[in-house]
Formats: sequence, C-alpha cells, structure tokens
Amino acid sequence: MTKQTVVVALGGNALLRRGEPLEADIQRHNIEIAVKTISEIAQEYNVVLVHGNGPQVGLLALQGLEYKKVNPYPLDVLGSETQGMIGYMLMQEFKNRLPERNVTCMLTQMTVDPKDPAFINPTKPIGPIYQEAEARELAEKYCWTVKPDGSHFRRVVPSPKPTGIIEHEAITQLINQGHLVICTGGGGIPVKRENGKLIGVEAVIDKDMSAAFLAKQIGADALLILTDADAVYLNWGTPTQTALRSTTPSELSHYQFDEGSMGPKIEASCEFIKQGGTVVGIGALEDGLRILQGEAGTNITRD
Repeated sequence: MTKQTVVVALGGNALLRRGEPLEADIQRHNIEIAVKTISEIAQEYNVVLVHGNGPQVGLLALQGLEYKKVNPYPLDVLGSETQGMIGYMLMQEFKNRLPERNVTCMLTQMTVDPKDPAFINPTKPIGPIYQEAEARELAEKYCWTVKPDGSHFRRVVPSPKPTGIIEHEAITQLINQGHLVICTGGGGIPVKRENGKLIGVEAVIDKDMSAAFLAKQIGADALLILTDADAVYLNWGTPTQTALRSTTPSELSHYQFDEGSMGPKIEASCEFIKQGGTVVGIGALEDGLRILQGEAGTNITRD
C-alpha cells in the first residue's frame, strides 16, 4: 500500500524556544526532540518537512551588524544560510535515528510578488525577544520595525505570500523515490523575476504559508503544522480560552487570530483546504502523529 504524503511545518520557535539562548547546542537538543516525533510520523507517511527560521535568521542579522568592515548581508542570503544550517542539523539527526532512510535537504527558492502589500506592513517576527525599551532603542538605531510578541517585543520584517517554488519538480521526484525531504526552509529563499533573471528579495516568507503552498503543489494528502500550542484556541490567553478540536474554513472565518502567530497558520490551513486539500492538523510537536490520527490538536477539514 502506497503511503500518504504529509507536509510537516515545524516552527523556528520549536527549534529555539521562546526566551532560550540562541545557542547551537540548545538548538541541537530541540532538534533531537523534534526528529523523534517526526520519525514516528515517517514510519506511516511520506514526510516533506518545512521548518521556520525566525530566531535563527534574526540572530544572523544581528551578528552581521556587529562586523562593520562589510555591509550586512540581505535577508534572502541570510535565509539561505539558515536553510543550510538548520537543514544540516535536521538531516544529521534523521540519519542518526533512521539510518536506512534516504534523507535529502534541498536549498529552495520561493518566488514572491514585489508589489505584495506585506512590504508596507511588516509582520514576521525574527531574532530574539526584547523588553520594550530595548526594542525601541534598537529600532531607532538600525531603522527596524518592532512589534509586540506576547509580553515582549521583536523585530518584524516583510512576509510576502509565496507565488511559486523554483525547485518543485526536483522535490516531487525525491518524494516519489521515497526520500524524506527537507525543503523550503524558513519559508523558502524569497526571490523575484526581473528581466528574465531570479533576484533575491529582502523579506522572510512565513513557513506555514509556504508549507501550504508546497502541499497544494505536490498534491499532499495532509498538512501538519506543529507549534508551541497544543491546539487552536479562541480567546487565547484569557480565562475563557477554548480549544477548537474540529473545525472548517467557514467556521474559522468568523474569528480573529493574531497576525504574528496563529493568524498565518489559520490562513495557510484554510487556503490548503480550499485548494483541494483534505485535512490540516495544528498542535503541539509532541502530539504530531496523534494530531494526524484526529486524537489531539485541531483538525481542519472541508466544509
């Protein structure tokens, strides 16, 4: 029996959790935990893994600002660096846990529309968290945009919607050959087409939107979004918060979700379902397989 294909979206905050030091050893430990869960999924599904890079790309940007002898590298280049760095750690841990499985990490470019309104309204959090006073000071110093992130503040950058995956044919071939594929890391390297050429764009694409786009393009059976919440909640963070266990795009359209966290996940999920997808699961990393089985998290299905 042919395995179904699931696109798994793993948040950058699952690899470097909120408030943790941005250390390589800490990231390796968190990746070990993530890979354990995803390896269980890979026993029953063909897995295509998309990871976030918000903390990591922000760290690289900060490091670049400290060396004054060269201009800081643009976000598309830093995004490619995070694809290599995080992809390497994930790939190595998968091979340690699944030595007989073919595991391939692919550097992936994602086209965006340079006229996307996201360039006017940055919403994608990157880098570490700050107290408000420090965030405002850094924003003035480096011409950043900063916005609240829970009880803290973070730098935010443009997050345009994906419009195409340059390497999608190669990704499909690898899936068909049974590889566990790691691709479109950090949402993909943002690029635009100009005069027949591909050119990098200063942005960070939301990994959930890219995962949904990828899932649609390769005809995946399911999309699984793993995050630091165990489900989608209404009235999150209040005494009346309520978990949605089973829902539809129509029901979700009646609610508002935070544009910096759950909002893009809901938008990506609904887009995948509306484009023909069967099911989206959203929930905690450790519940991954149970979410796909409908026993945990939030399941979003067709109306």
